[in-house]
Amino acid sequence: MELESIPKFLENKTILVTGATGFLAKAFVEKILRVQPDIKRLYLLIRASDLASATQRLHNEVIGKDLFRVVREKWGPNLDSFISEKVIAVPGDVSNENLGVKDSDLRNNMWNEIDIILNSAATTTFDERYDVALGINTFSALHVMGFARNCINLKVLLHVSTAYVCGEKKGQILESPFEMEETLNGSSRLDIKAEKQLVDEYLDKLRGQGATDRAITSTMKDLGIKRARLYGWPNTYVYTKAMGEMLLGRFRENLPLVIIRPTMVSSTYKEPFSGWIEGVRTIDGVVSAYGKGKLQCFLGHHETIFDIIPADMVVNCMIVAMVAYANQSSEIILHVGSSWRNPIKFSSFRNVVVRYFAENPLVSKNGKSISVGKVTVLSSMASFRAYMAIRYIIPLKVFQIANAVICQHYQDLIIDLNRKMKSVMRLAELYEPYVFFTSRFDDSNTEKLRLATSESGVDSQLFGFDPKCIDWKDYLMNTHIPGLRKYALKL
Repeated sequence: MELESIPKFLENKTILVTGATGFLAKAFVEKILRVQPDIKRLYLLIRASDLASATQRLHNEVIGKDLFRVVREKWGPNLDSFISEKVIAVPGDVSNENLGVKDSDLRNNMWNEIDIILNSAATTTFDERYDVALGINTFSALHVMGFARNCINLKVLLHVSTAYVCGEKKGQILESPFEMEETLNGSSRLDIKAEKQLVDEYLDKLRGQGATDRAITSTMKDLGIKRARLYGWPNTYVYTKAMGEMLLGRFRENLPLVIIRPTMVSSTYKEPFSGWIEGVRTIDGVVSAYGKGKLQCFLGHHETIFDIIPADMVVNCMIVAMVAYANQSSEIILHVGSSWRNPIKFSSFRNVVVRYFAENPLVSKNGKSISVGKVTVLSSMASFRAYMAIRYIIPLKVFQIANAVICQHYQDLIIDLNRKMKSVMRLAELYEPYVFFTSRFDDSNTEKLRLATSESGVDSQLFGFDPKCIDWKDYLMNTHIPGLRKYALKL
C-alpha cells in the first residue's frame, strides 16, 4: 500500500457525499475544503423536495455552522463565491433509486464527474421505525451502489457503518464482513427481502384499519426492536446497518469498497479546532443530565469500556482510506475506535465527569450554580430496576391507591409520571448493551493503514488518527465536556 500526497490526490477530484447534513459528513466536507481548495466539486446529497430547499439546508445546516469558522476566516468576503463554485446541493433521498435525483442532466453530469462517493446517510435512532430504518440504513446501500456503478470514473466507495453492528459479542471483535443471511445468534436465516415484505404487510394492514400516524409509528418502532432481537441484535439501528453491510458485500462485484466502522464519535480533538460537536450524542446524554442536576445514578459496570473516538480522527481515517484503497477491487473494513489501543473504562469516565461539574458547575435559569454530588452506580439492570421501583414506582403506586378518588388533575399527573417512568425504562433497556460493553474492537486493518501513512511520509499532524495520543482525562476535562457545553448544550 503506497500513499501519494493526499492533498495532491484530492486536487481536481469530484466527491459525492450522502447524508451531507449529518455530524461526520459536515466534518468531512469542512476538512476537504480546508486542506484542498482545488477540489473540483463536492456534490452534497440533501433530503429536500427541490433545489431551493436543498440549497437553504446547505447554508443553514452545513456551511453556516460553527464548524466552518476557519474556512470562513480564510476566505472572508470571497466565501460565497468559493462555495458556489465548489459545492453543489443536490436534492434527493437515498431511500429511492438513483438517490432520488430527478434532474436527468444533473444525474448524467454526476455520473461523468464523480471520482469518490462517501455514503454517510443514516438514521441513528436506536428504536427508529422499522420501515424508515430499512429504507435509510439497509436498502439505501443498494441505491448508492447502483448509482456508483454508473460513475465512469469512480475510484472508491466509502460506506460509513458502525462498529456496534457486532451486537453484544464478547471479547475481541474483528474487522470481519457479514455473510448474506447471517444472524448473530444463529437462530434462523435472515431474509432481507422477506423483512421488507413483512413491513409492507404491516403497513397495509394498519392503514386498512384506519390506524393513526401515532399508532403506526409505535407499531413500527416495536416491530423493529422485535425483529432485531429475534436475530441477535440489540436494537433497530445496528440491525439495519448490519443488513446494509450484507447487501454491499453481496452485490458489490468488483466495486472498490471501504466500510468505515467508527465507535462512539465524540467532539473534535484538534481540527478545525478542539471540542466542536453537534447534538447530544450517546453517552453525552448522561453527561448533560448529570451536569443539570437531573441524574442521581449512573448505569454501568466499572469494567465497561467506553470506546470513544474524536470526530476529526474518524474523518482523517476516511480521507486516508479513500486515497490508499482507490482503484482496488476489494472490500476493506476499518474499525475506527480506541478500545484496542487506548481504552477508557467506565470508572475513569465517571470520575472525570463528576470532577468536571464539581469544578465547573452549570448555571440554572435563575442564575444559580447547579450543585451536583456523588452518584449511585448501578452495575446491573437488576439493580437499576430495583432502584427505579424503590425510588419511583412503589411510591407512585401507593399514592395512586391512597388517592383513588382524588380530582382528575392528580389522576392525570399520575398517568404522566407513569409514562415518564416507562420512557426511562425503555431508554435504559436500549442503552443496556453499551453501558455494560466490555469487548474491544480489533483494528488491525486500521493499524496497517496508519503504518502506511507513516511510511509514505503523510503529515500525521494533518491526517492523524491514532488514538494512542489521547490523554483521556485531559481530553474529557478540557476539550470534550467544555465543547459539549458550548456547542451542543449552549450553556
